[in-house]
Amino acid sequence: MLQLQAMSTPRVRLAEITGALTLAIDLAFGQSGGLAAGDEHVLRTCLLALRLADRLELPDEDREILYWVAQLRFVGCIGHAHEVSQLVGDEVAARADSLTLDTGSPAAVFRWVATHAGSGVGGVESVYRVARAVAAGRRAASDSFRAGCEVGRMLTERLELPAPVATALGYAFERWDGRGFPARARGEEIPAAMRIVQVAQEVEVFARAGGDELAAAMARRRAGSAYDPHVAALVAGHAAELLDGLGVPSAWDALLAAEPGVPRHVPTDRLEACLLVLADFADLKSPYTPGHSRAVADLVSTAAVGVGLPASEAALLRQAALVHDLGRTAVPNSIWDKPGALSDSERERVRLHPYHGERVLARTALAPAARLAGTHHEQPDGGGYHRGLSGARLGLPERLLAAADAYQALTQPRAWRRARTPVEAAAVLRDLAAAGQLDARAAHAVLAAAEGRGPARRRMPGNPADLTDREVDVLRLLARGLTNRQIAAELVLSPKTVGHHVERAYAKAGVSTRGAASLWCAEHGLV
Repeated sequence: MLQLQAMSTPRVRLAEITGALTLAIDLAFGQSGGLAAGDEHVLRTCLLALRLADRLELPDEDREILYWVAQLRFVGCIGHAHEVSQLVGDEVAARADSLTLDTGSPAAVFRWVATHAGSGVGGVESVYRVARAVAAGRRAASDSFRAGCEVGRMLTERLELPAPVATALGYAFERWDGRGFPARARGEEIPAAMRIVQVAQEVEVFARAGGDELAAAMARRRAGSAYDPHVAALVAGHAAELLDGLGVPSAWDALLAAEPGVPRHVPTDRLEACLLVLADFADLKSPYTPGHSRAVADLVSTAAVGVGLPASEAALLRQAALVHDLGRTAVPNSIWDKPGALSDSERERVRLHPYHGERVLARTALAPAARLAGTHHEQPDGGGYHRGLSGARLGLPERLLAAADAYQALTQPRAWRRARTPVEAAAVLRDLAAAGQLDARAAHAVLAAAEGRGPARRRMPGNPADLTDREVDVLRLLARGLTNRQIAAELVLSPKTVGHHVERAYAKAGVSTRGAASLWCAEHGLV
């Protein structure tokens, strides 16, 4: 059993929350995984950006903005993982290659699309997938990048960082020459912090791949096109000095030490709000999971009260439930959203997601919650993962978390099955308990908690946008990744009518993309 010591609310730095997000982003971009050379890519990007800021004599207030922007540039990309995967399959591998992609070169972009869209299939199917991705073209890219910017802004605003941070994230994919996405901003229209981060991010990757000279050559080649020429010239002329010692023994410790000004701590009454950012970030990975971690946390909190769990253990359990699925970002959507059976290799990747999630938070003040979160797929009979714990090695908190996660997952749809009704999910949970795959006491407590929470519509905390019932229905299905035509078939409406509902719902909620709509629905209890 994991040791659960008497606990008070941990004193957490905001940089620990954003730092955890950087590691989860690395997972989503194929830049992490045990001893992989890409571990801590975003952390090193931040350190390099700060070195550039020193050379550029950036004012202190701009350095602070840069510090957060460097960590969060790609935080919104989780909001369009589904769309990217539909075009290129394994979006984790595709994104790993995109870190060195010159988006201003049509030939380079075509090679990237052809390599990934046709991967894993052969013959006519490969040709069809490549043709579909190419046909989607700039429109699909613009929609995806708009979603990334919109989701990034929404998540960052909830962390209560300085307003210019969220503003800068809206320019994450723009280019100096105006050929970026989604707004074609150019030159100094792009905030200085983002112009520096854009260079630092790619320089870090090129330096890791081929050393100082390759990084300098890339900076010279992209100066004035992708990059601010002044920043690029600095890298081209001083690459060796800027990159010297960047591979410090602990980029994590260096990141915390580098925070400009007085370190920001998360007030006790703000900790759950920050954990909800982590929860929603993880759940946006798949259109089938928005709101999942929130619901698991609510279920397990009620169940903990029902079994008389001490308050300190119940608080830790709720924290663990909110962050339990952070490791999902390591697994591509081509696996999570696969409508058929998984292969052995795909199943192994899924089995590692609790490990990845635990490691993301292992160095933070939330490490106790991370250790508990890492057990959410363990089973009393020893058949779970990732540790294969069993019997007395699993305490009641671990058993409650596993049961709550299983029940909530059953009541949500997945690519390979429909959502189970509460009655059906309860029957499955009882069967799993009888088979030794869940703890009977924990399953009973979770079912009692689920029975007490009532129908989904009654659980909604509010409808601040004053959506109609039909707009709620449409927005929920849209968040699930359904097209207007599919929503029309589901609701027995015309696609044109669905389009009108989508436009009105978007306008009321203040969003413009599926990813942002999905996040908005999770925030307001609609999914």
